[in-house]
Amino acid sequence: MTQPMTARTAAPTTVAGAGRHTPQPGTLSIAHGARPATDGAAGVLARFEEWVRRSPEAPAVIDGAHSWTYGQIGSAADEVAQALRARVRPGDLVGVCLDRSAALVVTAVALARIGAVYLPLGPRPGERRTDAVTEDIDVVCLIGDPGLLPPRYRTADRMDLTLPGEGANATATVVAAFAAPGPAAHSAPAGTFYAVLTSGSTGRPKAVAVGEPALGGLLDWYRATTGLGPGDRQSLLIGVAFDPHLLELWGGLTSGAALVPAPDEVRWDSVVLADWWRTAGVSVSVAATPMVEPLLDRPWPQDLRLRHLMTGGDRMRRHPGAEVTATVHNAYGPAEATVIATTHAMHGTDGAAGTDSAPPIGRPVPGVTVIVAGQDGRPVERGTEGELLIGGSGLALGYLDPELTARRFTAVPEGLELPGVERVYRTGDRVRMAADGQLEFLGRLDDQVKISGVRIEPAEVEAAFEQDPAVLSAVVTAPRSADGRARLVAYVRAAADSGLTAEALLPALRTWLPEQAVPSDVRIVGSFPLDANGKVDRAELTRRAAESAAPRPGGTAPDDGAPAGATPGERLVLSAVRDLLDRPGTSLADNFTEAGGTSVLAARLLTVIEKESGVRLRAPELLRQPDLRAVALLVDQRCASRQPAGA
Repeated sequence: MTQPMTARTAAPTTVAGAGRHTPQPGTLSIAHGARPATDGAAGVLARFEEWVRRSPEAPAVIDGAHSWTYGQIGSAADEVAQALRARVRPGDLVGVCLDRSAALVVTAVALARIGAVYLPLGPRPGERRTDAVTEDIDVVCLIGDPGLLPPRYRTADRMDLTLPGEGANATATVVAAFAAPGPAAHSAPAGTFYAVLTSGSTGRPKAVAVGEPALGGLLDWYRATTGLGPGDRQSLLIGVAFDPHLLELWGGLTSGAALVPAPDEVRWDSVVLADWWRTAGVSVSVAATPMVEPLLDRPWPQDLRLRHLMTGGDRMRRHPGAEVTATVHNAYGPAEATVIATTHAMHGTDGAAGTDSAPPIGRPVPGVTVIVAGQDGRPVERGTEGELLIGGSGLALGYLDPELTARRFTAVPEGLELPGVERVYRTGDRVRMAADGQLEFLGRLDDQVKISGVRIEPAEVEAAFEQDPAVLSAVVTAPRSADGRARLVAYVRAAADSGLTAEALLPALRTWLPEQAVPSDVRIVGSFPLDANGKVDRAELTRRAAESAAPRPGGTAPDDGAPAGATPGERLVLSAVRDLLDRPGTSLADNFTEAGGTSVLAARLLTVIEKESGVRLRAPELLRQPDLRAVALLVDQRCASRQPAGA
């Protein structure tokens, strides 16, 4: 649940001045979470099995009109485990290509019972991306819809699996498809419970391995903090390939609560999300910050059962208002530190409620130690900026690549005595610890960025472009808008006479990358600007991107292809999309998603349209339109239908 990433920043410096950033002399930037209630040794799976024994008739999954009890989930998982045991052994990596559903829950439990490693990839991870992953990682099989698996798995040895086929995101047929891994593929280290992918600077994703005690300790804290238990409903909302999905899934299953899978359209629209919380009776939820913040800008929905809302994945820019009835937790944590490392809880009764200042990312959760270090790796005084290091029982085992693990998981700085901390993870995040121990997130120390809650290495996006033989090279920058939101802009140098266009590149790019990593702006260039050292001048490219996104003198905009008599709906939609995508050249003939629109940006667009016109479109209506002109027509028609006769 990593916080926002920024472009490369300067080395940490001491901040002068008064107030909460003034360090207390001799007070180092080290903070320890509380002692864990347990050591996590009881086991994640064992806690689920306890609920199967104690409450077999209690609902474990509720998906609309369909529900499954703990006993039914346990029986279905046993059947799947029995089918897989002949081919899948303890410690084997299994890629799961399913969406949020009872089938996904059964599969996760079945793999845990076998002792196999759960690797969630999501229902449509992209053919080429999946191929790259399975070449680098020793994945024994993929489980998913046979029609959506990569080509070499469609023709591989397959085994039909009996899984629940009902629910909003269910698939009728699920298979386990077996194919040989690459010759140099990495296996999971001993003790791995699950693995998740993060973006890799080499252009290929890297896998993080997490042990059961680390997840178990976090779940102990989660249950104690939220009070999650029998009778509660825990959302299953987060994208399956994103590591907070593990917190949701096992948070519900280890507490006796019911998991409630969210229909896909819920993740595109914050108002629909709130309606779904209400109708589904969700009492505890985990959601990405960009989905939650629009709800904080409007009256808080009433009649919600929602008590606790964990949010993260991007910088939160304001405090919840006084009318917010749920406790909102601003959470921070890379996958390498098991989902959440620090949190800050906010209530409507707080003195800071409703203020437009960024809340802190808080203090470490139980078992976690945080250090703010200078360039020498030593702790700095409180109030001084530095790199965040994380240690303690919540650390992942490492990456599947041992060399990468050795670079990022390092020994405790010499001379420091940190009980319970044997190694630390260098996050690359720039933070500052206040005198009271609260952490303030400041940005990144490297090129990594965060787009709509997903951690992205520009190098991985560049490598995806360069798979096309017509692309000589690509450079990806991440300029920020005035409100601090990052977007990806790609500069592509094409082979002579290739006739390459941005539109021709995007379809293949989407097979390599997750949705959030597809740039919102692709520019074909003849050359790149160079700095004094002869390297590509990324700062200059970022400046050009920001300059082209700025309003033109006199308020004029680039030609949008709309007639002089453009309708109010056309002007509203075009202006909103240009602003959200930071693409002033967007025209009414462009398709929203092909122009760079994502699920989070769609939610923001719907909010802007409603605020400016009073028209409330739904996400499916937006997404099924061929272009922005058709979206604008819907807005104009709805506005006209509200006009009194003769007006």
